[in-house]
Amino acid sequence: MNTANFLSIPASMFGDQEILVFGDDRLTYADTLSRVRRLASALARRGAGRGKSVAVLATNSHRYVECYYATATAGATFVPLNYRAKLHELEHMIVKASPAVLIYAERYAPLLDQLADKLPPGMRRIVIDPGTGGEDLESLIASADEEMEDAEIEESDTSVLMYTSGTTSLPKGVMLSFGDFTSYVVGTVEMADGEPRGTALLCVPLYHIAGATNIMTSLWTGRKLVLLTQFEAGEWLAAVEREHVTNAFVVPTMLKQILDHPRFAATDISSLTNLSYGGAPMPFPVIRRALESFPKTCGFVNAFGQTETTSTLTVLGPDDHRFTGDQASDEVVLRRLHSIGRPLPDVEVKVVDELGTELPSNQTGEILVRTPRVMKGYAGDVEGGATLEDDGYLHTRDLGYVDDDGYIFLVGRQDDMIIRGGENIAPAEVESILQGHAAIEEVAVLGLPSVEWGQIVAAVVVLRPGAQATPEELSEYCRSRLASFKKPELIRVVDELPRNPLGKILRKELREQLTGS
Repeated sequence: MNTANFLSIPASMFGDQEILVFGDDRLTYADTLSRVRRLASALARRGAGRGKSVAVLATNSHRYVECYYATATAGATFVPLNYRAKLHELEHMIVKASPAVLIYAERYAPLLDQLADKLPPGMRRIVIDPGTGGEDLESLIASADEEMEDAEIEESDTSVLMYTSGTTSLPKGVMLSFGDFTSYVVGTVEMADGEPRGTALLCVPLYHIAGATNIMTSLWTGRKLVLLTQFEAGEWLAAVEREHVTNAFVVPTMLKQILDHPRFAATDISSLTNLSYGGAPMPFPVIRRALESFPKTCGFVNAFGQTETTSTLTVLGPDDHRFTGDQASDEVVLRRLHSIGRPLPDVEVKVVDELGTELPSNQTGEILVRTPRVMKGYAGDVEGGATLEDDGYLHTRDLGYVDDDGYIFLVGRQDDMIIRGGENIAPAEVESILQGHAAIEEVAVLGLPSVEWGQIVAAVVVLRPGAQATPEELSEYCRSRLASFKKPELIRVVDELPRNPLGKILRKELREQLTGS
């Protein structure tokens, strides 16, 4: 199935239904389909087609969504580029993808000009902003003399080449097929039937897997999609109130900023029925505060997944977030809030040791997953990525365990494991202890080189506003709660932790700050 059908099939039946909202622009299915098919025709004339790719370097907009569907309509591969990438990362992504067409926002033209001699020969550049002169998206749509039908594709063709965040190395290009997205979307939501399915608010960037799947599930199921250019807590709250948003996805740092916003309490967010979160580990104090502060009619969902698996693998659902007042039941909820939930129906999970032997429940090892929507692989030669076994299991490089009820608990990344004097220490365990200190807002634990021990445990903490705590006090707090070899030997208090736009802590930058190299 061509993923362009996620638009074209509902549009053929419910053309008058409003489906896309961006600022003052409000488009129906019919509006969107006509624009997409004209753009697809224009892109095809400029080299886009099966086996070719179209890259986009821009922030969120309805035009960005149209670029994806036009690319799919032409049967080409879509390459969403991280607009926050550093110059050498951007060069790496564009050179690897070698797009026939690059669509970009005018504000990024200076970056592209710096890469002029590195860009693929013959690549066409198109400005996504209207009225900027030259060859821009709106002029292409307006001048197209025909509408292109959805191209015939193979399920195994690459629909999206999506680059990982590259927190420890150059971004890796994950090849996700038309079949991968079809499996995820059709297996997750029902097709539109003309009845209201609510309103979704999209604020995560479209170069992230959560953004990409959102523009597919929303249009397929008939849920109006409201887009924000980028996340800003005040704009998010205003959009929820104005558009009566029912469904939204945020990353942990976004949720905290929403809760901290001075207009939070005064904003009517009663329309929200589903707030999903993911993209990075959720600090327990943040989700606990959210459960206390959001309307009780809003169900929370922890959606854990990877780019390599076409989004969500496990879900901790609304019932797992709901306190009842019964002490025994609430203790179970409190414990499960530290988990990532249970696998979706099309996902198999096992935990293995270093030799690949499957471990019983409650024993920590690497988490392996098997699902029909695992990536085709990485584009080009890469190091340090997820690997696929012959039996279809993907090495996630996440460490964790499965409890007796099937809930999965993460303890850290394989690359982040600290080995001190031959003892393995999971950063998540130490972080969990420190997070329990009343003065701590955020914490990151990592290993630093040591001649004597190989590595030592270091903790970088952010204190709550107005709170005070010295490294010595925090060290004493850990001493009474952790085995001696797990206690941080270096604790540094900072104003904020370095994170990527999706909230993942940049441990490489932290390590450089602490070691000076």
